Amino acid sequence: MARRHASIELLLTGALALPLATLGTGPAAAREIVQVPDARYHPGTIVIRTGERRLYLVTGGGTAIRYTIAVGKAGKQWRGVKYVEEMQVDPAWSPPASVKRDNPRLPDVIPGGSPRNPMGARVIGLGPGGEYAIHGTNMPGTIGTAASYGCFRMHNHDVADLYARVRMGTPVVVLP
Repeated sequence: MARRHASIELLLTGALALPLATLGTGPAAAREIVQVPDARYHPGTIVIRTGERRLYLVTGGGTAIRYTIAVGKAGKQWRGVKYVEEMQVDPAWSPPASVKRDNPRLPDVIPGGSPRNPMGARVIGLGPGGEYAIHGTNMPGTIGTAASYGCFRMHNHDVADLYARVRMGTPVVVLP
């Protein structure tokens, strides 16, 4: 009888484990632990290298978390230092004037959580000025390309990971 219970228990464990194992299967995270690309930056700093289409979060001990991102289209890229000044989960999106000019049919606001919302799951707003952000995307095929109006797009699971690691005031250094 004990042997039969052990077999049933093993079957139940396997049957329960299979659905749980498949929950984590989705696109692989576009992030990895690497050596810091530039030792000048302190832990907690975000360094974006637009030419590489990579974002680095410096973590300390000579390492950084590297994420693959989408960057601005030709003529829309920029460089400099900004700071995290806004953080939102499932943000609504109002197209900036330059985007609206190019796409006049866009609505004035796309609600957060909408599959049409290009901001994705999280937004990390950069300032001063508030014109640019690091955000998720509803177009994951653009990651690794030059596709935006100057913002930095990430896979939604990667922007959620980054969002959990940064704080208001985090410096963001954008390099060519």
